[in-house]
Amino acid sequence: MSCQKDSKVNDEAEEMNLELDVIRFDKIFAQAEPQDLGELKTRFPDLFPSQIPDSLWIEKMNDTLQNEINNEVLKVFPDFDTEQKRIERFYKYLSYHFEFFKPPNKVITLAEEVNYRNKIVLSEDGFPLISLDNYLGKDHKFYQGLPQYIAFMQDKKFMISDLAKLYAEEILLRNEERTFISDMIYHGKVLYLKDILMPFETDTQKIYYSDEDLKWAKENETQVWAFFVENKLIFSTDNRLADRFLNLAPYSKFYLELDSESAPRIGQYIGWQIVRKYMEKNPESTLDKLIETEAEEIFKASNYKPKS
Repeated sequence: MSCQKDSKVNDEAEEMNLELDVIRFDKIFAQAEPQDLGELKTRFPDLFPSQIPDSLWIEKMNDTLQNEINNEVLKVFPDFDTEQKRIERFYKYLSYHFEFFKPPNKVITLAEEVNYRNKIVLSEDGFPLISLDNYLGKDHKFYQGLPQYIAFMQDKKFMISDLAKLYAEEILLRNEERTFISDMIYHGKVLYLKDILMPFETDTQKIYYSDEDLKWAKENETQVWAFFVENKLIFSTDNRLADRFLNLAPYSKFYLELDSESAPRIGQYIGWQIVRKYMEKNPESTLDKLIETEAEEIFKASNYKPKS
């Protein structure tokens, strides 16, 4: 799938030619009148499913809440220049490291209904649809009903991370093993691909952490690993471990008094460090080899032992 290349910011990737057209459909729809609907459907057929009658689109054009969403999106994104440059950089690295990949020639932005589970989706033609209503900032009034740990991720600084995650999950095959270590290393691979595909962004952006979360994870890595080992969790097939240490949650669940102070999804962080250690100790390993290598082999070859 790829030859071995530097995972850091590099001139070869940065200097690649890439033309990306950003279509602000959110603005176009916000300014449209009912009589414009036919033209919009002709221009953007992928955005108007045939099973939805015109009356619902007209109702949406006149809807008070939709108009408020349009206005709030426009306040945060009066233009898209900075985001476009970041997206273009991401696609340069994706094309550089995975030469089979043909980047899209356009991105379409939307103003939808604040569905944090579908912030970015790929169209059938392979270009991204980005719902800007999910990137207005954690304190925005639209997110007041969301749990704080989810609202935290509703920020444009995480847009590239969301995009990279989408492609990383497309590239990676989910291991059929259901052990805790295999799940940790799967997430570790996703995060390592983010290292490769978005080296111009921070570790906090890659893993959706605050500075405090990352500090806690680094300072407590040794103790967390010791907890996993002492409680025989590494090769456990207990599916409850995912909710405790891998899935979206306000913090990790050790069932100790310190839980509320812990970084969330700490199993993902540990898996990330294992994969990083594996690639460090095996510099000859290519990305395609990493992707294909089973979790247990990565774990053993990494010789992962966090420092005290």
